[in-house]
Amino acid sequence: MTAQRPNPRLEVGPLRGQKQGMRYPACFTAGAVAFLISLGSLSGQTTRPIELEDLFRLKRVGDPQIAPDGKHVAYVVTEVLKDENRTNSDIWLANADGSGEPRKLTSSPKHDRHPRWSPDGKWIAFESTRDGTPQIFLLAADGGEARKLTTLSTGAGQPMWAPDGKSLAFVSAVFPEFSDKPFKESDKLNQEKQDARDKSKVKARMIDKLLFRHWDEWVDDKRQHIFVVKVKPDGSADGDPRDVTPGENDGVPTSSTFSAGDEFAFSPDGKEIAFSAPPLPIREQAWRTNHDVWTVNLATGERKNLTVQNQGADGYPRYSPDGKLVAYRAQARAGFEADKWSLWVLTLATGERRNLTANWDRSVDDFSWAGASTLVATAQEDGRRSLWRIGLGGEPVAKLTTRGSAGESSVARTGDFLVFTVHGFNRPPEVASMALAGGEVKVLTRTNADLLEKITMTPPESVTVSGAGGTPVQMFILKPPGFTEGKKYPLVFWVHGGPQSAFLDSWSTRWNPKLWAAQGYVIALPNPRGSTGFGQKFTDEISHDWGGKVFDDLMACLAHLEKQPYIDTTRMASAGASYGGYMMNWFQGHTDKFKTLVTHCGVYDFVSMYGTTEETWFDEWDHGIPWENPEFEKWSPHKHAAKFKTPNLIIHNELDFRVPLNQGLSLFTTLQRKGVPSKLLYFPDEGHWVLKPQNSELWHKTVFEWLGGYLKK
Repeated sequence: MTAQRPNPRLEVGPLRGQKQGMRYPACFTAGAVAFLISLGSLSGQTTRPIELEDLFRLKRVGDPQIAPDGKHVAYVVTEVLKDENRTNSDIWLANADGSGEPRKLTSSPKHDRHPRWSPDGKWIAFESTRDGTPQIFLLAADGGEARKLTTLSTGAGQPMWAPDGKSLAFVSAVFPEFSDKPFKESDKLNQEKQDARDKSKVKARMIDKLLFRHWDEWVDDKRQHIFVVKVKPDGSADGDPRDVTPGENDGVPTSSTFSAGDEFAFSPDGKEIAFSAPPLPIREQAWRTNHDVWTVNLATGERKNLTVQNQGADGYPRYSPDGKLVAYRAQARAGFEADKWSLWVLTLATGERRNLTANWDRSVDDFSWAGASTLVATAQEDGRRSLWRIGLGGEPVAKLTTRGSAGESSVARTGDFLVFTVHGFNRPPEVASMALAGGEVKVLTRTNADLLEKITMTPPESVTVSGAGGTPVQMFILKPPGFTEGKKYPLVFWVHGGPQSAFLDSWSTRWNPKLWAAQGYVIALPNPRGSTGFGQKFTDEISHDWGGKVFDDLMACLAHLEKQPYIDTTRMASAGASYGGYMMNWFQGHTDKFKTLVTHCGVYDFVSMYGTTEETWFDEWDHGIPWENPEFEKWSPHKHAAKFKTPNLIIHNELDFRVPLNQGLSLFTTLQRKGVPSKLLYFPDEGHWVLKPQNSELWHKTVFEWLGGYLKK
């Protein structure tokens, strides 16, 4: 159930130390230090706590892409249009040396995002919904109007340039039965079939295989295929797009759980594309995780499986600059979505492959080549997501960033520096750059600086607690603004989703701990057994043990908090989503420490959950198969309903196909029947997350009102 959308491992919602001092590494410039100081609100220049409306006022920065000449960075800024109950994204441009002011490149009333530079730096390709269905547009880097490149009835996204700049690849979800026909014919048939479905008064679906829906969408028998279109020097399409992965298969992962970004890449000579595809046959995708890395010859259409020997997941292929190697990440254990992602390199000429991170107990997310013998990757460690340098020569993995969390990154063509987003509990993402040799960090954008200067936020603390069996468990603690020594505060104890996930020193637009702390609460964010970034053994130890060692870890963290002189132990609550929601339901039958609980999209009944969720591999790895494992329900909260007595707010959503609605309804029915004070907040138009601005506003107001009724004097 580990989730990766919208930004999975940085949020509470998805299923899936020592206290920090104030000393900053020498690798940070004065500007970066000022930015990171502001992460802790140490400047004393701010005036008020963060408020709910600030979540909608703050702009969201992401996807920085360095230009081929290394002089500019294109990136995306998303604004919340609360009155219209939506968001809007535009592409901006900043100087890579931090000089001057960034400027806005697109201004359409719809989403413009995913910018990608042409190899000669003359064009920026991007996907846009300005004409309705997402399509690929090109924008001249020196200005002018955007030009529409694609007009597929099924839409187009994720543009990627060929090395010679004469063609461009993209992804579209098509009906596979038409994919071997000429483009005009197949596109027409796709349109006719979709129109017939949309116009029909019969909305029934005929289903003959699993994984027929995902997160909050129905698959409708479509497949994600990779297309290639030639591009003329004037930015127009040269002929029709060509489907290069036709057939009853996908060309990219259908589950974001197995995606680190763009899951395909051109070879340096432009003759082939490497891509990551889900397992075949299609009917087994719901319970198999065996994604493979493939190549397709663009001249002949011949495909080759590069990782057939590995039964775990392989993905995110990237050619070395000379085209002799393909780097990719891989999981060793079949069926386990949260296994360690190791970084491998394959020598194409000989088939020899090496695991570059075999002796490094961290899991690689996205990565890029930085020259012929170096890669730069992101990976979690101890509650942060950092950038790391990994060499081909066996040298030790080197950490490049040490504060906050690093987001999306892009390495300059010269390989000597990169740009990335950096953020923390107290600061939303901004674009930064870093010289790889010297480790210098420079913040390039100040998108939200004016608003943040008005807001005060206390610096986060990190503590380490002895958990089950004496194992160290890291926990973040965030105190409310205006915290006063000698005063006691109510506590809200969070439990993260995943469960193979973690609370990171990062910014969230959904569960934002600083906003909760601003309500007058101490917020605790423990990383118990199952959390990522603390070694694979620590992550593994939650499987088949959902209410065991992890519960002991959480109770040890709570006991630590109860000893703190600033915690009012008579006013404690707990809240969580997905697996965190599961733990709220487990708390119901196993502790009376909390005055109230908040369960968002939480698992309640293991058997009905298995039968209605979409990715069954998760349940089968973490609990087994119901008819094969006599202890399948051992950790199911519903078996302890006789003990339920804690007041409980339940939030669940109609379009949540990961933890389906029946889980929240069953919990609410149980509490109501037992006479336990409870309330159900139901969203008919949301999935696993509450994303629409006005829905988010209601979500927050409901949660804060409910907590206030039990925690505030």
